[in-house]
Amino acid sequence: MKVYERAAADPRKPKDVVTFRGHPKVLSGHPTTIEVTTEGHLSERGDCIVGVSADKGCLGLNPEVKQGLRKTGTPVSVRIVVGGLSYLVAAQGDSRLKLTDPQDIVIRKSDFVSERTLALRADSSARDLPREMIRALRDPETKGRLEIEVG
Repeated sequence: MKVYERAAADPRKPKDVVTFRGHPKVLSGHPTTIEVTTEGHLSERGDCIVGVSADKGCLGLNPEVKQGLRKTGTPVSVRIVVGGLSYLVAAQGDSRLKLTDPQDIVIRKSDFVSERTLALRADSSARDLPREMIRALRDPETKGRLEIEVG
């Protein structure tokens, strides 16, 4: 299991934070993606979704972060923080990223690009997240964060 201590952020790198909440139907079993959504509901089919009621989708991200994400091969770190738990996902930016979806943010292991895609070639998917974190995310009162850092 790849759980990380909180490291100091580099003030020179573009950053953004997306807050979200848990949901009783969080399954986190998808083999290739991780998603958070501004939607407040979730079905069993959404097994890549780890959080709902996010405060923004790709469209609302910091413009500096979006600019960095649109550079092919740029390192992207997405720390998922839930309570005292933290999990780091390493991925890459790509010049094809659109970052225009107002509702969703999707981190992908693949090279597939859509309006919802935040980063590609990730080293983790929803099923890789610690089960303790997923159990916590099944409580709608649980709050979480995606801490995105580019570069």
